[in-house]
Amino acid sequence: MISVEVSDAVVAVRARTRSGEPAGCTGCGQLSAWCHSRYVRCLSDVTLAGRPLRIDLSVRRLYCENMACPKVTFAEQVPGLTVRYQRRTPPLQRLVEDVGVVLAGRGGSRMLRILNIRLSRCTVLSQLMRVPFPPLVTPRVLGVDDFALYGGTYGTLLVDATTRLPLTLWEGRDAERLGRWLREHPGVEVACRDGSLTYRQGITAGAPDAVQVSDRFHLWQGLSRRVQDIASAHRGCLPAALSPVSGTGPAPVEEPVENTAADTRAGRHARRLFEAVHALTRSGRSHSSVARELGLNRRTVSKYARAHTWQEVVRRPPRKPSTLDPYLGYLQQRWDEGQHSAKILHEELQTKGYLGHYQRVKMAVAPLRRGLPLDEPRERPPSPREAARWITTHPHRRSPHINEHLPRLLDHCAELRTAHDLVRRFAAMLDNRDATSLPEWLDDLANTGLAPLTGLAGSLREDQHAVAQGITTPYNSGVNEGRITDVKLQKRLMAGRSGVSLLRHRVVLIAHLRRRYADPPTVSPR
Repeated sequence: MISVEVSDAVVAVRARTRSGEPAGCTGCGQLSAWCHSRYVRCLSDVTLAGRPLRIDLSVRRLYCENMACPKVTFAEQVPGLTVRYQRRTPPLQRLVEDVGVVLAGRGGSRMLRILNIRLSRCTVLSQLMRVPFPPLVTPRVLGVDDFALYGGTYGTLLVDATTRLPLTLWEGRDAERLGRWLREHPGVEVACRDGSLTYRQGITAGAPDAVQVSDRFHLWQGLSRRVQDIASAHRGCLPAALSPVSGTGPAPVEEPVENTAADTRAGRHARRLFEAVHALTRSGRSHSSVARELGLNRRTVSKYARAHTWQEVVRRPPRKPSTLDPYLGYLQQRWDEGQHSAKILHEELQTKGYLGHYQRVKMAVAPLRRGLPLDEPRERPPSPREAARWITTHPHRRSPHINEHLPRLLDHCAELRTAHDLVRRFAAMLDNRDATSLPEWLDDLANTGLAPLTGLAGSLREDQHAVAQGITTPYNSGVNEGRITDVKLQKRLMAGRSGVSLLRHRVVLIAHLRRRYADPPTVSPR
């Protein structure tokens, strides 16, 4: 028996289960038709035509005829409509859980309100945390990587590299917990990780028979950072990459660059701080105490203490290309003709297609008012990061600009030439997936006399087997990097207020949710 009432606020459906139909006991499962009484259950369902739907269902309370069952009476359940102790139908419960997984508490509550389902953010979160995890299958290939949780705290993420699904995550990156998880889930054959000593020890303790693979991306990233450190230490050589002014060849650049930087306000500031920091640190003072005395941040003190010369830390902001550069000739011409109003010059440039602001035109003609020439765009030397990117870029992928400037830089700086040759040799090993020359390469890396490369050689030699596996095998941590990007997205959606348990629930469940609702593959017509 079903009746429907429709109002402006809600659609109410009144229904009644059939009398005489046996129902299974919720304790022992034995069927019974011995009715004790009836009561009405009010169930919320998904909206109907945009209106909330309420089901007033009259159900029976029955006696259990099994004398050994601890239950005397039980309420009958309607499959697909009722669940014990729940006032939402299964379709609505699944909707609440899925919205909570995708949008978490506050965002999920707002989305449900749009669907005319009013639940608080705390209810959405509680329903989300009650969703069980999918059954965990021990992966054959495991990916292990860390991610920034908050502030200086990091977390560990485990991913099945075969199915590309996250398995779990926790706060910290300690070897003991990783080893315990691997012992509880035996069967991992390959473990992909970065060069972290912590993860190396954890995998060795928890899965000693697993093959450890040092990720190719992290190997290349570590080498690139060392090259950038070398470029920073030889910052004075970087202007040699610029085109010579005349055909007689480039003049010596190191001394003029230093003199030019020393005459600037930024250069004087950097030199003063460099001398003060080194004077205090040489006396045995800690970085924290030096920072308190000089009124600086501890990271700033550490940066100045690590530098060998003040030129490494001086800021020399170059003149960046401007949208006004194509119109500088016209500005000079109009200035020579007697037009000195920046407002009128800006209006004239707008008719010629200039889309920039008036303030930029005003600043461009300021040197002309003082009798100086226009600040013409000048080619600037590469930064240490740019120089490192030039060296690590594959020769076939370098732009004509890099192919023109990089040979000059390498001819001028023997240290960068050495780093470039070693980078290209390592790139050849990665491209060919051949690690036979790895021991020789490590020896050459250690014998360069360059501190960044010598330190890298020592760390890679301790992990040489995993490095060789990373070069020769197809396994890598690319899946982990993609999942870490997803973790960061979930953190931002929750405005950084989530705990580790909630973050773990969302990261694991949302991956399975996407897999469940993935678009079916399209078959192209023949």
